[in-house]
Amino acid sequence: MEKPISQGRRADVVIGGAGFAGLALAIALRQALGDSFTVTVADPALATVPSKDPRATAIAAAARRLFEAIEVWDAVAPGAQPILDMVVTDSKLDDAVRPTFLSFGGDVEPGEPFAHMIENRHLIDALVAKAQTLGIDLRPTAVIGFENGRNATSVSLADGETLSARLLVGADGARSRIREQAGIVTHGWSYNQSAIVTTVAHEREHHGRAEEHFLPAGPFAILPLTGNRVSIVWTESTREAERMVALPDDEFHDELEKRFGLHLGDLTVVGSRRAYPLGLFTARDFIAERLALVGDAAHVIHPIAGQGLNMGLRDVAALAEAIADAARLGLDIGAHDVLARYQRWRRFDTMTMGVATDGLNKLFSNHSDVLRLARDVGLGMVERVPALKRVFIREAAGFTGDVPKLMRGEAV
Repeated sequence: MEKPISQGRRADVVIGGAGFAGLALAIALRQALGDSFTVTVADPALATVPSKDPRATAIAAAARRLFEAIEVWDAVAPGAQPILDMVVTDSKLDDAVRPTFLSFGGDVEPGEPFAHMIENRHLIDALVAKAQTLGIDLRPTAVIGFENGRNATSVSLADGETLSARLLVGADGARSRIREQAGIVTHGWSYNQSAIVTTVAHEREHHGRAEEHFLPAGPFAILPLTGNRVSIVWTESTREAERMVALPDDEFHDELEKRFGLHLGDLTVVGSRRAYPLGLFTARDFIAERLALVGDAAHVIHPIAGQGLNMGLRDVAALAEAIADAARLGLDIGAHDVLARYQRWRRFDTMTMGVATDGLNKLFSNHSDVLRLARDVGLGMVERVPALKRVFIREAAGFTGDVPKLMRGEAV
């Protein structure tokens, strides 16, 4: 028999992690269920305001609709760069010409680009401000443990406080402590690749064009930001990425220019440069007793398709809808059948995207001339079939499959 939980401050939901997923979930639940529904978000990163995250992220159209639905997008829209065009090339590093094999342009809906680029710190700050406006309990501390009882889970925080919650959500990233403490194992592998991420200023306008150059070491993505700036996501073997990041500025600039080219004029690295290890990892279960995992705590995929964050936000939308529906019916939001609905909703989609990105990475990150010829023929066929290109655009925009309400721009 389960023992009763010791009395502490009560919350309907405690969310461990204050990244995009954790904050968006807290806001969505509070807006859907009102002030009487209490949500606590715990993360040491909340002590750093404003955010200092140097990265930028591609926000697919469906994810942008979620941010509109939770009334955050207007605060960041002026700093969001629409992706109006995208080109894909496949070449070797020393090739004099990089022919375009595939291009995407146009809107997913009239006047709606299929994606925007936004700097992480601006979006995090907007989410924190919205959460504060709604009276969400934000704690600059970590979830360090939890214990399930009869009708609640006792959540221990690093500041010494204990909260009694009906549901704990792990949104604390790829190395989720909450997932590990729940005994949920992950399946997957490291790619022995790392993504070098930095921001580059350039001389000429980019006109909202994104570029993905498939090189033997991995994709080199040029993603437009506001002004004459772009975010670079540059894949190399882990050892080579570490060497590149440690190079003196002039040598790093030379290596960057080899891959970037000169079509946007002179280049200047204006952001910090870091290398992030890449892999494919999926949690065996997305739920446990009174626990749900979202975002990178549940799954990590290769950034080759730019879908990692957007998959996490789809988790948020599905979980928020499952919780809100249960709460309105007077059901226990931490009950297994409520959480099982969320898991069924998200597992197949997650596995499908993981297999797809893994296959793309293996297809493009190699030195085989035979595979290069085969993939270039395939890209050329897609380029010549407009209906197939539209399918790819809708997939990239996040509008395929069983789309949760928030990803359609609807309130839950």
